[in-house]
Order: sequence, then C-alpha cells, then structure tokens
Amino acid sequence: MPPVVLVHGIRVSGTMWGPVMSSLDRPSAAVDLPGHGTRRGEPFSMDAAVSAVADAIDSLGGRALVAGLSLGGYVGIAAAERIPGRVAGLVAMGCTARNASTAWIYRSVAALAVRDPARADRISSHVLRRVLPGPAGAAMVAGGLSCEVLPQAVAAVAGHDQLAALAAYPGRVWLVNGARDPFRSDERAFLRACRDGRLILIPRRGHLGVLRDPGPLARLLGDLCDQLDRPERAVAAPSPR
Repeated sequence: MPPVVLVHGIRVSGTMWGPVMSSLDRPSAAVDLPGHGTRRGEPFSMDAAVSAVADAIDSLGGRALVAGLSLGGYVGIAAAERIPGRVAGLVAMGCTARNASTAWIYRSVAALAVRDPARADRISSHVLRRVLPGPAGAAMVAGGLSCEVLPQAVAAVAGHDQLAALAAYPGRVWLVNGARDPFRSDERAFLRACRDGRLILIPRRGHLGVLRDPGPLARLLGDLCDQLDRPERAVAAPSPR
C-alpha cells in the first residue's frame, strides 16, 4: 500500500490538495513547488521541482504514487523519468496537451500576469473560487497565489519533452482528464508514449473540475495505489455529483 505524493498546479500551492488528503485512506504529502506557497520567491526550474517531489517521497519512506494536476502533472512526468525507482506509479491529471499546442496561451497569460502580479493574484483568486465553489476553491487559494512565477514555470514545461519522459518510465501511468478539459487535446499521443498506460476520463468535468468532488477523487487515487500491489483490473472513473 504505497503512500501518495500530490503535486499542485501553477501559481497555487499544496493546500489545494487538502480536501482530497482528508479523504485518503493512506499516508500522503502535498509538496510546495519552488516559487509557490511556502517557497514563494524561489526560482522555478524542472530540476528544482523534481527535487521537491523527491524530498516528499523520501519523507514517506522512499517510494510513492505521484499524482499531479496541470503543472503538477507535468512535474510528475518529469519525476517519473528522472527518479523512476522512487515513483511507484504516476497519475498525471489535466496535462496531456503538447508544448507546441498550448505554450503560446500560457506565455501570453504569463506576460500579462508579471506586469502586475498582485492584480493577477486577485483575479486568479476570484476565478478559482467561482470555478470551484466551497471548500475546494478555498483550498486552492489558502496557501496564497504566485502569479509572478508563471513565466518560469511555463518555460520549464515548454522545455521538457513529456512524450520522451513517459516512454522512458517503466512503471504504470494513469492519465486522468476531465471530459471537458481543453488541455486533453493530445491525450492519445501521451497514452501511446507510455509503456504501461491507461486513460481515465471523468464525465462532465473541466480542467479543474476533477477537484470539485474530493471524495471520489481520493477513492480513485486509493484504488490506483491498491492496483500497484495486485493484478490489474478495470478502474471506473469517479462519478461527479
């Protein structure tokens, strides 16, 4: 029964996983990536992000399922490539759009955000609370927002070959997307790149909507952990309420 390391999305922090962690039935840890949350102000790079994930894995015994959303999913893919012996399995959520197809969107947003990071943080907080009302949205902003890190994070993701990383990782991979997530555009290419991969679609959910119901998501992560210790069987996507 491996523990779970959870990796947050861009500009938010590990607090976004609080509602999910409270429903998990196994040890877990949520990292703060460089430039985010308690590490705000630190430079972001993929090497530094993977190091943060490695430290979290070591705090849980040295081997864990790594699950990340959006930026966290891309970081998880890099961790699986670079420290495969410590990544028992990978759950990559909302991160199956290839660099060329989405980088320009994020670069444009990042360029706007760094002109006035405080204003960008306020706008982001409002949007996140509207997209995820209630505890899920509150958890997203509880650790503070860090829009000033957007250019560094976008550049790090754009400079990493996710398909090659997935092809290099020998372990099991689950690609989890909301069925309405626009960033699932290249999911089939990502799936083909995996040596042992599965695609799970969550009905009627968008990019962040997979966090709307933390209980079903926690049960899914727990089931995927269990599968690492037993023969493979089919996994049903959690049903949104």
